[in-house]
Amino acid sequence: MAQHTHKQLNAILAHFNLAKKDYKLSPLNDGFINDTYLVSDDESPQYVLQRVNHAVFKDVDGLMGNIGHALKHLNADDYKKIELIQTVSGQPFLSDASGFWRIMTYIDNSTAYNTTTDPKIAFEAGRIIGRFHTLLKNSPTADYIDTIPRFHDLCLRETQFKKALSTADIEKLNKSEGAISFAKKMLSQINELNVADLSVRICHNDTKLNNILFSKKTNKALCLIDLDTLMKGYFHYDFGDAIRTIVNTAPEDEQELYKISFEKNLFDAFVKGLAANEPFLTKNELLALPLGVLVMPFLHGLRALTDYLNNNVYYKVAYENQNYDRCLSLFDFTQKAYDKFDYMRMTIADLLLGVEG
Repeated sequence: MAQHTHKQLNAILAHFNLAKKDYKLSPLNDGFINDTYLVSDDESPQYVLQRVNHAVFKDVDGLMGNIGHALKHLNADDYKKIELIQTVSGQPFLSDASGFWRIMTYIDNSTAYNTTTDPKIAFEAGRIIGRFHTLLKNSPTADYIDTIPRFHDLCLRETQFKKALSTADIEKLNKSEGAISFAKKMLSQINELNVADLSVRICHNDTKLNNILFSKKTNKALCLIDLDTLMKGYFHYDFGDAIRTIVNTAPEDEQELYKISFEKNLFDAFVKGLAANEPFLTKNELLALPLGVLVMPFLHGLRALTDYLNNNVYYKVAYENQNYDRCLSLFDFTQKAYDKFDYMRMTIADLLLGVEG
């Protein structure tokens, strides 16, 4: 998405209910979807300005409605409140010729981590994700649209994968033979592990570690950010997406697979953090948690493999084989999680089963 001049951005700010100041704007480059800018006055950062990527999020009005509904509930002594700044006409976002713009309050003295080796961070991540869900449990699911339909639908990703197999060039098929074989095997194994009768909840749907803000002073988790994928879903998706980025200290496209790990002490700490909340999960949801730890890295790996076979048309890549490397890394973690399946079940049984909501 295109960058904008300081003059253009200040003209956009003028449409929102902000104190009249000469704000400084600097791009934040952590995200891959939206254009994001930090808005600061002479003293400190105050707001986050974003242009929502309409190519990805087709129903911006519905998306902002989701966020508005959720923010009414995401406010507690142990959960930092984020506020949407209204436009001067009382709307939650601005629509103009350059796109769809919104402003949220900035959480001062906060930070985020891409990976961690600290059980205290893992505990806090589990605690704040659980708190997020307890705060939203009474928010009616009917109020929320699907911002990206079938986002975590493994059946859809399997169909896309099989289509890519039928159109990919022979060189890539040969190179990917091992990954393709693993994908087919894991699709069958995951189908055998499915758990029925799961509650539909309002989920974050992108609970990777760097979407959690922590206090710079205390390392206490403050809140979850990046709420664009907030919609109906199943809790084990949020659980699995968090675990894949917390218990594995290697990046998603790590080429040296021996560096990929499943750190049990971080898993234990995360589950203990989750258990620090009031009980809110059903017995079947608890039984499905280990499955989520398989499904989420596998689903992301399958999407990366599919995109590689399709010549990198969806994900931005820094080099030709990045999607392939990413799929190998994610598949390696999936296998490690599969090998730890019984351990995960026992840990969850010890810490969570019997205290279901």
